[in-house]
Amino acid sequence: MPKVLIAGYTGAMGRYATALVNGMADFEVTAGLAPYDAPTELPAGAKRYYSLAEVEAGVADIWLDFTVPGAVKENVTYALTHGFTPIVGTTGLSPADVAELQDLAKQNGQGGLIAPNFGMSAVLLMKFAKEAATYFPDAEVIEMHHEDKKDAPSGTALTTAQMIAAARTSHPRPHSSQESVPGALGAQVDGVAVHAVRLPGYVAHEQVLFGGPGEALTIRQDSFDRSSFMSGVKVALEKAADLNELVFGLETIL
Repeated sequence: MPKVLIAGYTGAMGRYATALVNGMADFEVTAGLAPYDAPTELPAGAKRYYSLAEVEAGVADIWLDFTVPGAVKENVTYALTHGFTPIVGTTGLSPADVAELQDLAKQNGQGGLIAPNFGMSAVLLMKFAKEAATYFPDAEVIEMHHEDKKDAPSGTALTTAQMIAAARTSHPRPHSSQESVPGALGAQVDGVAVHAVRLPGYVAHEQVLFGGPGEALTIRQDSFDRSSFMSGVKVALEKAADLNELVFGLETIL
C-alpha cells in the first residue's frame, strides 16, 4: 500500500488532499508537513513534521505538495534526494526551476509530477488555447483567484501563456497603446499579456481572449470549489508508481 506524506496538510488544498487519500482504499497518509498544527483529518498514527529538517526518509513513498511558492522548490529537492515520488500542486516554480528539478530527478532515478493545475477544466482550457493560438496569435490571459493566493500571476496562467507563445505560427499585431499607469496592459509572459485579479469570493478562474479581424474567441474555465481539483490529484496518485521521470502538466499522464 503506497504511503503518502502531505506537505501543507493544514492549508485549504492540503485538507482536501488529506480527505481524498483517507478515502482511497489502496493508499495511506503516514505523515504531514506544516509549520504549525491545526485541526485536520490527518490520521492519528501519522507523523507530524513542523520543518523540512525533521522529515525522515522512508516515512512515505509519495510526497504530495500543496505548500507555498517560497517553500516548494526546497521541498521537491528534498523529496527527490530522499526517495520520495513528488506530486506537486504548488505553483511558483519558474521554467528554470522545473528544468533544474527534472535534471535532479534524472540524476537520482526518480519520477514524479509537477502540475500547474489539477482541474480537468483548466487542463482542457490550456489544450484548447494552444490549438487556437495557431489561428489567433493575438491573445491575452486573465486569471482570477481568491484574495489569499500567494503568487501572481498563477502557475496556470503562466503555463497557458507559454503554450500560446509556443503554438503561434505568426507574430501578434503590434498596438499603439501607451500605459498611462505602469502595468495597465498586463505583465508580459513570452510576449503574451497576463492579467491577475485577486478578490474575495473567487476560487480559481481563467479566461483567454483571442482577437482577429472582425471576430473574437473567448475560452474560460471556472473552479467554484477546491473539490474540483481532487479528481486530477487522484489520477496522479494512482499513476505515481509508473512515473520514471519528473513530468510537467497533468495532461502528460492522462
